[in-house]
Amino acid sequence: MKGGIIIPRKRRTWYPGAIYHIVTRGNNKQKIFLCKEDYWHYMNLLRQIHENYPFKLFSYCLMSNHVHLQIATDDIEIWTIMRAINWSYSNYFNTKYDKVGHLFQNRYHSEIIEKESYLLQTSKYIHLNPVKAGIVDQPIKYPWSSYGVYMGVYKSSLISENETLAYFQYNRELYKNYVESEDSDNEDDEDGFWLKDENTAIRSSQ
Repeated sequence: MKGGIIIPRKRRTWYPGAIYHIVTRGNNKQKIFLCKEDYWHYMNLLRQIHENYPFKLFSYCLMSNHVHLQIATDDIEIWTIMRAINWSYSNYFNTKYDKVGHLFQNRYHSEIIEKESYLLQTSKYIHLNPVKAGIVDQPIKYPWSSYGVYMGVYKSSLISENETLAYFQYNRELYKNYVESEDSDNEDDEDGFWLKDENTAIRSSQ
């Protein structure tokens, strides 16, 4: 509401095949994952919702108080997919921990990806998030991201890594060099911060 006038929320851009970088944060920076079971439950929810609302998940990273998804829609709107994910997980979390109210902060942040370079930068940014936050020194050491799939450590039918690996001739080592190279072509968080695991943030330039 502004000046006594209710201003409707801007409709998100969507079209079949649209690709997004989605960020969902805990309300008031609260943690949304309190134990390993929570992380596993979220991943199982993604698989269940994928069956009802098909989409492609290029990459993901689950931090303790926020989630990154690089997701491509098919013929289902992004808001339908995200509403199903967030509602289902919120219901699980609040029931398990006897909580009430909103688990997630406002609307999830979505940024549409239309350039090839941005597709790759987003993948790199997501996989490096735990490293930039100081949680691990190598992205492969963080268990709650899709980087292990890209490195061939394990397989997941949920992750569509070939679309990204195609830019590296399906060579995982080339992708690894791209992600772990020390350069500044990462996409910044929209606030100019890398979101840190323990409810804090550090500037992306650090």
